[in-house]
Amino acid sequence: MVEVITPNPAVRYGIGLTEKEKEVLKQLGKITRHEIEATEVNDMPPRYRLACQSFIRDEDIMVAFGGDETLPARKPAMSIAAGIFAGGIKIGSVDEFLAYAIKVEDEAAIHFDDLAEAMAGCGNDEVADLFRKLSTYSRLHRDEVKALLGDQDVTALLPKEHVWPDLVTPSRPRYGPGNARLSRVDAMRAALDGEKLGSEFYHHIAATSPDKEIRGIAGDFAKEEQTHVAILEQWIERETALAEA
Repeated sequence: MVEVITPNPAVRYGIGLTEKEKEVLKQLGKITRHEIEATEVNDMPPRYRLACQSFIRDEDIMVAFGGDETLPARKPAMSIAAGIFAGGIKIGSVDEFLAYAIKVEDEAAIHFDDLAEAMAGCGNDEVADLFRKLSTYSRLHRDEVKALLGDQDVTALLPKEHVWPDLVTPSRPRYGPGNARLSRVDAMRAALDGEKLGSEFYHHIAATSPDKEIRGIAGDFAKEEQTHVAILEQWIERETALAEA
């Protein structure tokens, strides 16, 4: 976290804060409701920002770093959407949870492959490469989950679509890649939607499972998914900034 000081208050440019950045700044007590409203409505940046989320534009600024601060001890923040899983899924064992994770990662990889194909079809090779990498990460995570199971066959434990509250695996977004005319930002948002749903599933299990071991594994998976979310949010912010330049 850094403090951004603008010598000329009349020249201030802001890039919209992500939900993750707002949450971190709120937990640290470094952003007010008024500042959130000002950045959303009037493009006025707050005084404090996360350096990794900030874009420097055509302005003079001074940046002050006061040292690392530790977030208050609290459970991982879950979006309201995470509640869709409440009461819809009951996981009775570690093996069953790992089978669910395999399904989630498989579906995520397929979705990223679809997005990569759509982006390659309209010449957006850079974004297509990003989605191929994310697809690879999902498959690597799936293989790591399978390794935890050893030689055990969990085919019978793999969840069917009807077990999910929305009748679809959470890593599958509510809107898909569509066609080759999909814009770069829309494709990224489609990917982000799926990654957030997958992250929310793991967060929910980590917060609600009565089994301590399941909670621990789900928490680790949630952190990994959040890394993908952060990558996509940064790409979307970059694309948005370039479009506004």
